[in-house]
Amino acid sequence: MDIGELREKIRDVPDFPKKGILFKDITPLLADGKALRKAIDQIGKRFSDRKIDLVIGVEARGFIIAAALAYKLRAGTTLIRKPGKLPYKTHSATYALEYGSDALEIHQDAVLPGQRILVVDDLLATGGTMTAALDLIARLGGVVVGVAFLVELSFLEGRARLKGHEVFSLIQF
Repeated sequence: MDIGELREKIRDVPDFPKKGILFKDITPLLADGKALRKAIDQIGKRFSDRKIDLVIGVEARGFIIAAALAYKLRAGTTLIRKPGKLPYKTHSATYALEYGSDALEIHQDAVLPGQRILVVDDLLATGGTMTAALDLIARLGGVVVGVAFLVELSFLEGRARLKGHEVFSLIQF
């Protein structure tokens, strides 16, 4: 299965979550075991020699990818979530979305200073979500080795907001 075949597994959903947005739905790819394995193997291969300590997944589909990558890279994993979803003391960061604003939180003890971090999310659009996630990790002293996405909407130029970080996306639209 090549990248083109993986790309075909991404379903377009018009007007979601609001009118005018064309949502890229990764659930058909996740449901196909062969496609999911290929995607995780390809992203894992990119970062296999980086001595990753922790793979951090961003709410919510990023959790799925992060857990699989952590297993593949023999690393730990933790979560960056929406406000009020984590049970312990947190740090918070707000950010702008292409259709509004939101916030993210991480446990205050989720990252140890100097830990080598791979940050993962399902999709890179404008870069706002990942910028907030990177801010949270920096506050905790983590060293971001890379930022990985299953899908990138390159026409939105979100990658430009992530300057100074290695950014990898498996599938581009």
